[in-house]
Amino acid sequence: MELSCRAILYCCYFACLLLFISSPKATAEEDPSSVVSRFQQYLQINTAQPSPHYTQAADFILSQAQSLSLETQTLEFVQGKPLILLKWPGSNPDLPSILLNSHTDVVPVEQEKWSHHPFGAHLDRLGNIYARGSQDMKCVGMQYLEAIRKLKASGFKPLRSVYLSFVPDEEIGGHDGAEKFADSDVFKNLNVGIVVDEGLASPNENYRTFYAERCPWWLVIKATGQPGHGAKLYDNTAMENLLKSIESVRRFRASQFDLVKAGLRAEGEVVSVNMVFLKAGTPSPTGFVMNLQPSEAEAGFDVRVPPTADPESLERRITEEWAPASRNMTFQFKQKVSVHDNFGKPVLTATDSSNPWWALLEEAVRKAGGKLGRPEIFPASTDARYFRQQGLPAIGFSPMANTPILLHDHNEFLNQDEYLKGIDIYVSIIKAYASYVERTREEGSRDEL
Repeated sequence: MELSCRAILYCCYFACLLLFISSPKATAEEDPSSVVSRFQQYLQINTAQPSPHYTQAADFILSQAQSLSLETQTLEFVQGKPLILLKWPGSNPDLPSILLNSHTDVVPVEQEKWSHHPFGAHLDRLGNIYARGSQDMKCVGMQYLEAIRKLKASGFKPLRSVYLSFVPDEEIGGHDGAEKFADSDVFKNLNVGIVVDEGLASPNENYRTFYAERCPWWLVIKATGQPGHGAKLYDNTAMENLLKSIESVRRFRASQFDLVKAGLRAEGEVVSVNMVFLKAGTPSPTGFVMNLQPSEAEAGFDVRVPPTADPESLERRITEEWAPASRNMTFQFKQKVSVHDNFGKPVLTATDSSNPWWALLEEAVRKAGGKLGRPEIFPASTDARYFRQQGLPAIGFSPMANTPILLHDHNEFLNQDEYLKGIDIYVSIIKAYASYVERTREEGSRDEL
């Protein structure tokens, strides 16, 4: 009898031990070097514009998705530019889903200016990983996948479906990638409730978050005038009139920049204007004809307009001051993105109590040991604008703290410890978003009572 009881106790003990070992929560933490290695493999794929190796990148992403048992779909809105869409199904498909967006292309490099090969993903003794795309934004795409790997290993089951989109061509405007995706029936059928896209590195301990971005108005101003001998003085020559406009633009630029330098506005909150080309003169075999005044001259400006600005006032300034018809001047926009969405509202995402997704992100980052700075307007453009145009909330966020801002720069790098920490940040965010159950107004009233 005593022996039988002892045998039963041993059996129970070993059964419990086996159950503990096989439990997802008891799964051993993966070696960080393997996690970093997968990031390096993605960085080593040359997806630089103008000839990105999209097929190679797509194959890599699909292989990662397969290892995670995610549903996959390859879309080509434009031939040769695959968009990879992954799905982690939620237990309640009727609830609005989560979309985690990233782009696969990167900007070109001047290889001779780099201390390490830009597609070698070199890891130095300080833990810095040098590669084009290490910050912008292959890090984020892989952090999404690694976060899901961790969540799956822990046994977490999402309530809401989680989608991951890896889109092409963001670095050249996103017109054949995110723009077509956001306008497609495929996207509409995803029933997206919140989009998370890229942000910027932060030189301090606070992560940066972005609720809007400045809209590009690419402006070309053209002046015409009487041609003539280079020694003769004319009124209203093309060059004279264009220089007057350039000076007017310069004064406006200085007034906006002064607000930034004085700390009264963040960079994303002002209208930025930068001259990007000046075209005039009559070419000759040795350069330009020096004794001939040209009849035409033009200049191009990269203008960025925040959704908080008054676009009508800016257009009046362009018409009346920068390119007045009275000075024989005209202008045209090479690109002019509206500061309003498809429903006539400013293209921005709320950062107050009206947007529960914002509060969820703040709390998730805090729980993971991170800190957020003040919400910002992104100074340039990202694919998030195409989703905001649809009236959807979209938050720009790249978890890179204590990191110099090196997107599009030589020797772009991200420290491996910061990369690994970012994965844990996304674990917390995805878990919070995918578990979120919206309270009804009646439930909120009962809580308040």
